[in-house]
Amino acid sequence: MSAQKPITTDARAPGGAESPPGEAPPGATGSGSGAGEGLQAGLKNRHLSMIAIGGVIGAGLFVGSGAGIAAAGPGILLSYALVGALVVLVMRMLGEMAAADPVSGSFSSYADRALGRWAGFTIGWLYWFFWVVVLAVEATAGAAILTGWVPAVPQWAWALIVMVVLTATNLFSVGSYGEFEFWFAGIKVVAIAVFIVVGGLAMFGLLPGGSDGAVGAANLTGHGGFLPNGPGAVLTGVLMVVFSFMGSEIVTLAAAESANPRKAVARATNSVIWRIAVFYLGSILIVVTLLPWDSPAVKKSPYVAVLDHIGIAHAGQLMDVIVLTAVLSCLNSGLYTASRMAFSLGGRGDAPKSFSRTTGRGVPATAILASVVFGFVAVFFNYAYPDTVFQFLLNSSGAVALFVWLVICFSQLRMRRVLERESPERLTVKMWAYPYLTWVTIGMIVFVVGYMFTDPTGREQMVLSLLAAAVVLGVALVREVRRKRTEKDLARR
Repeated sequence: MSAQKPITTDARAPGGAESPPGEAPPGATGSGSGAGEGLQAGLKNRHLSMIAIGGVIGAGLFVGSGAGIAAAGPGILLSYALVGALVVLVMRMLGEMAAADPVSGSFSSYADRALGRWAGFTIGWLYWFFWVVVLAVEATAGAAILTGWVPAVPQWAWALIVMVVLTATNLFSVGSYGEFEFWFAGIKVVAIAVFIVVGGLAMFGLLPGGSDGAVGAANLTGHGGFLPNGPGAVLTGVLMVVFSFMGSEIVTLAAAESANPRKAVARATNSVIWRIAVFYLGSILIVVTLLPWDSPAVKKSPYVAVLDHIGIAHAGQLMDVIVLTAVLSCLNSGLYTASRMAFSLGGRGDAPKSFSRTTGRGVPATAILASVVFGFVAVFFNYAYPDTVFQFLLNSSGAVALFVWLVICFSQLRMRRVLERESPERLTVKMWAYPYLTWVTIGMIVFVVGYMFTDPTGREQMVLSLLAAAVVLGVALVREVRRKRTEKDLARR
């Protein structure tokens, strides 16, 4: 694929029937219409590499991990390990399908083809909904930090500025998105790497100028033990950290706009294990080893607490810069991801056709603007009705990650059979121990879904998320009935 070759949208046999990956069945939708010729392969290898690495590092790791530590103590390491293993397995399945057939809609397109149009429609729109709500969350978080630095500018104005700047970046070209994300993700990666190195030196008493010596395992086994709140707290921790891993799958959507998508997907899939092990488990291990888990400072801001403990000057301000970078990265990727999912849905006839139109630079401008408009509306709700309307939006999108992972599992079960039968040469990335590990993963996800009903906060999220899913699924089924009725009427004529 050349650097400027247009990328077509997803091929699908009518009605979601199985079709050989990479081959468009009769009547499949093309690459969009309008001024452009479809998406352009404008992402470079370094862009994709950093998107893959930075995709697992969100602002929630820096800020939200404190609540998980407070709930499970040092046992939060087991929570992160369990969820990390789940993500590795899901990404392996997604990587298998994406390497065989890289398309703009990723798992939504595969669900469409493997399970039926209803599945692709439902999970595609739920995923879009999740990310446009995230836009509001991250814009508000970034605006709060910027207002602290420049109080003269009101918080709503900062949110507006951030959204407008990143929208303009995404509208310009996919390359500009990639460049911004390269530097945003680069700062996050460097920050975590430095944190782990400096924290590791402090753990072993090797930090220059340090006087405390090696800390040993006192903080891991003291203060109530490794599981101070009991084994059940590990599962509570799972519920608190599971959604911080959302974003790992972005690289499979972005790879479709690169010069060598199959190679990019294979590389990202193979590296997900060390990325999770280093960035999540490594940094959390530093926190719970250096400091008592029940320290108020750890609950408030674990990474700032560690930096203060080590003696890093202005740790709070430094962490604000890193968190702001993570927020901007999430905003940038969220807008990109939502727009590409909308583009894919438009190309498959599951969204307005205008969503699949691109500019001369290969940018789906209508899909971007539609996504950001909803994001602006959500930002307004966050300021005007934070405890009612916006809380409802937040909770109703809260369990989408689990739904996405389940759909990926079931899609892979069927797509693998199709690939083995019709295009075995495309299986350059394979799911381990298929189909057994796939079913194990499904069982793990179902268990987490069930356990959410036992937790008050989790129960509310799950109920509202299921309600949102039921509404979207209902629309999908009505559309399917109407489509089949139309096909029958045309056949009679």
